[in-house]
Amino acid sequence: QVQFVESGGGLVEPGGSLGLSCAASGVTFGYYVMSWYRQAPGKERVRVATISTTAGTANYADSVKGRFTISRDNTKNTVYLQMSSLKPEDTAVYYCNAHGGTLTWGQGTQVTVSS
Repeated sequence: QVQFVESGGGLVEPGGSLGLSCAASGVTFGYYVMSWYRQAPGKERVRVATISTTAGTANYADSVKGRFTISRDNTKNTVYLQMSSLKPEDTAVYYCNAHGGTLTWGQGTQVTVSS
């Protein structure tokens, strides 16, 4: 069955950087447009970034544009999210999924931005 395993989260100070990874299994990874999502406490899960199947194009939520970079390696069935200039409002659990959230969600990885 489909499985996403997110990793790389942690505690970071405002202005810091963090890199997340999401390894996929049980799915033809290269077939899917992939997205990163995040869910802050008490809020709905929202899309953060999206990358095309061949990594030729990417787009971002306005709140992270210019600070986050999404990438993927189809040979490793992995999608990445490089985050910089982190802000306290970036604190959330981060998830990856096919764009639209059409596959089974993983456990996510917690990112906490705090001094």
